[in-house]
Amino acid sequence: MQNTKLLNYNYGNFFKYLLIILASLVCIYPLFWLITVSLKTQAQYLASKFSLPWPLYFQNFISAVDNEKFFLWFMNSGILTVGSVALCTIISLLAAYAIVFMSFRGKQIIMNSIISLMAVPIVVMIVPLYILFVRIHLMSTYPGVILIYSAVCIPFSIYLLTSFFKSLPGELLEAAIIDGCSNLKVLSKVIIPLSGPPVLTLIIVNALWVWNDLLIALVFLPRTDMRTLMVGLTVFKSKFNLDVPLTMAGLLIVSLPMIIIYIIFQRYFIRGLISGALKG
Repeated sequence: MQNTKLLNYNYGNFFKYLLIILASLVCIYPLFWLITVSLKTQAQYLASKFSLPWPLYFQNFISAVDNEKFFLWFMNSGILTVGSVALCTIISLLAAYAIVFMSFRGKQIIMNSIISLMAVPIVVMIVPLYILFVRIHLMSTYPGVILIYSAVCIPFSIYLLTSFFKSLPGELLEAAIIDGCSNLKVLSKVIIPLSGPPVLTLIIVNALWVWNDLLIALVFLPRTDMRTLMVGLTVFKSKFNLDVPLTMAGLLIVSLPMIIIYIIFQRYFIRGLISGALKG
């Protein structure tokens, strides 16, 4: 009987690890394909799309960076990402603090409304936003697109922060208030220092989404000099370039900053995702 239980346990572990391995391969393969294609010549790619590259061809990366608009597009992506993430983080911290630690009428209604916004797809808002931005002259401007990105990221950010703030001991807040701290000081001196993992998680998640976004940047930044890297490489490929390995090299360069950030901060990212659940 004991041997049967042990055998079932081993089979269970085997299938569990097999499922994890298969899921990992499914997630890793697109990146692997991107790297292998970017190291091929156009002739090698046309001869065999899925074979390993040999000899390795690094000229694609040099040619992608040599594009006269590359660094301008890179700067645009950086400005939009930093601005959107900063604005979203500040607003979300203030809103989550108010919802969790302050008493006012309609608090639950506001929270429910914020959660419901997470289910609204961005595509639904494109047309009304486009009409609004044309009328108030915010098309092809940094502030306009930063506002859109921030608004899209805020609902999830508030939801995650409120879940974490509820797990914090109320005695810390009471002690700070007794010592004469204002709400803003409590947030900056007590709450934020304790909220490193979830705040860092929000920064990483939102930065990844803004940096890799194509739809909003394509619609609201029609001017060539205002394009982001993702839009610039996509439009350049479709109009002027049929060299797939060159395009893949450009996309790999675009992806590298976010990949590096995630690798560096992945420990805090995972802690931030589960911190509220563990303490709750």
